[in-house]
Amino acid sequence: MSRRRQRLVNSWLIHAAALLLTVLILAPVIWMGLMSVSSTNDLTTVPLHWIPAEWDFSRYVKLLTIAENTTGAAFTASLRNSMVVAGLGAILALVIGIPAAWAVSRMPRRFSWMLHVSVATYMLPPVALVVPMYFALSGMGALNSVFSLALIYLSILAPFTAWLLKSNFDNVPFEIEQAAMMDGANLWQIMRNVTLPLAAPGLTTAGLFAFLLAWDEFFYALLFTSDQRAKTLTVAIADLAGGRIADYGLIAAAGIIAALPPVIIGFGLQKALISGLTTGGVKG
Repeated sequence: MSRRRQRLVNSWLIHAAALLLTVLILAPVIWMGLMSVSSTNDLTTVPLHWIPAEWDFSRYVKLLTIAENTTGAAFTASLRNSMVVAGLGAILALVIGIPAAWAVSRMPRRFSWMLHVSVATYMLPPVALVVPMYFALSGMGALNSVFSLALIYLSILAPFTAWLLKSNFDNVPFEIEQAAMMDGANLWQIMRNVTLPLAAPGLTTAGLFAFLLAWDEFFYALLFTSDQRAKTLTVAIADLAGGRIADYGLIAAAGIIAALPPVIIGFGLQKALISGLTTGGVKG
C-alpha cells in the first residue's frame, strides 16, 4: 500500500507541475489574445475587465490593410521583410553550416578548432560586433537592406547551425561514405546521395531553428534598418509601442500575428524537430 500511495503522490506531483508549467506558458498568450480583441475602455477600466464586453477584431483588419501610408502598410511590409530575412538567413546558414559541420565531423583533428572559434564568436554579446559591422556595411552602401541584414544574421545563425549539424553528421557512419567512394562517387555525389539524405532530420531541425532565431532577432534589425524597405516585424512592433499614447490592444494584435509562424512551425513540424534533435544524441 505504501508503494501505491507513493506512486499516486508522485503522479499527482508530476501532473501538478505539468499543469503549472502549462498555465505559466499559456496565460500570457491567452491574455494577449484577449487584449487584442478588447475595446480601449475595457483595457483602461479599473478594475480591469479580463473578459471583453464586446469582441473587437478591427485591430487585425487595421494591421493587415495594405492601403498606402497606413499602419497596415508598414506592418505588412515589415512582415514581408521578416519572412525574406529569416528565410534567406536560414538558407545561407545551411549552405555554410553543412560543409563546415561535415569537415569538423570527419576531420576533427584538423578542423575542430574552427568550430570552437565560431561557437565562441556566437557567445559574444551582439553589441561587441555592431561597430565593425556597421562601418563595413556603411562603407559598401549596404545599410537598410534585407539582404545585408540576412548576412549580418549569419554571425548568429552559422555557428549555431554548424554546431547543431555536427552531432548529426557524427551519427552518419563514415563507412557508408567510404563504400560510396570506393564505388567511384566523388565528394559532391557522396554528400548529395548518401550523407545529406541520412542527416535529413538534422538538416530540417537546423534550418527551422535558424529561421526562428532570425525571426525573433531584434537588436541588429533595430540598428541596421530605418524604414519599410528593410524594417522587420520585431522593430515594427516596437515602433507601435514607441508613442506617448500606445494602443495596447494593437500591440497585442501585432504580437499575435508575429507569433503565428513560430506556433505553426512548432505544432506542424514538431515531429521533425524532435527527430532532428534526438538523432544526433545517440550514436548508432
